[in-house]
Amino acid sequence: MPADYNGNWEMIKNDNFEGFLKAIDIDFATRKIGAHLTQTKIIVQNGDRFETQTNSTFRNYEVNFTIGEEFEEQTKGLDNRKVMTTVTWDGDKLVCVQKGEKANRGWKHWIEGDQLYVEITVENTVCHQVFKKK
Repeated sequence: MPADYNGNWEMIKNDNFEGFLKAIDIDFATRKIGAHLTQTKIIVQNGDRFETQTNSTFRNYEVNFTIGEEFEEQTKGLDNRKVMTTVTWDGDKLVCVQKGEKANRGWKHWIEGDQLYVEITVENTVCHQVFKKK
């Protein structure tokens, strides 16, 4: 069985988030605010069904998905684009591909010990985040 992602995860590292925000065309002021926020992820996993929330004091974002099922995602709270999103398993990693006007867009999640690692990509920009299980 794949990894268990259930839990509340608090951010402890956020490398190049401002660069990611710039790559998805977020304005200067919002990038500066976003780069200094600490996020919390709440993940509820029921088999291959996921309900996720990413919360901060500035903006919150929720996305729910079933592994292997493509869906239209409105990235409201981020760059407000519509993308076609598919999340799959690669071993114990969650791999997301988002098809839309920005190339090479998506993310990967994986767990090592009590830490959740997140790699977010868009075009040639990569952001690395680490969360600790609360």
